Amino acid sequence: MIVTIDGPAGAGKSSAARGLAQRLGFEFLDTGAMYRAVTLAALRAGVDCSDQDALTVLMGGLELNMPPGQVILNGEDVTSLIRSTEVTAASGAIASSAVVRRQLVAMQRRIAAGRSIVCEGRDQGTIVFPDAACKFFLVANPVERARRRQRELEARGDSVSLEDVLLAQEARDRRDAARDLAPMVPAADAILLDTTHLSLDEVIRRMESEVRRCGGSSGSGTN
Repeated sequence: MIVTIDGPAGAGKSSAARGLAQRLGFEFLDTGAMYRAVTLAALRAGVDCSDQDALTVLMGGLELNMPPGQVILNGEDVTSLIRSTEVTAASGAIASSAVVRRQLVAMQRRIAAGRSIVCEGRDQGTIVFPDAACKFFLVANPVERARRRQRELEARGDSVSLEDVLLAQEARDRRDAARDLAPMVPAADAILLDTTHLSLDEVIRRMESEVRRCGGSSGSGTN
């Protein structure tokens, strides 16, 4: 069984997806981390993130593995490195790249094949797994989302004003919703969940109830 969770940054997708997967006994796939890993690889190689030919070459020599709780890029654990402000700023062009997206979508489908898995991202329910058994789209008040992002950055030692986080967030939201390739929109059959005033446990419990209503249980292994 495949469960998809989409939505903008700061809506609580990653934490909720991890918690839901644990509660259900499913595996978890953070697809956003995959795009960040490619972004990091491009930055390290000095590749123009808008140069599709260069990205084709980059992807041809890239080895990406996603063991539980880790992101392994060419044999190196980059789990924390991909969350830097530099990677975040450059990830938009990578997410909009047809070359990168085509290969990562294929990889995501291979990873999920035959498994009970919770997939988190921005186009999981619309593009990657349109036939997923249960789909969610998480939203939250923009200011609350920015506060969550600011707390994440501060926890990593980055000091950023709430105003700057809000501005970056607004730009990213516009870009993600307006892009021609896999725009960030709810699937027609997705369950919309506003997490603004909900605790993480409340979000997980609500999603768990919906998944179990759809027939989801540990080790179901069906799509």
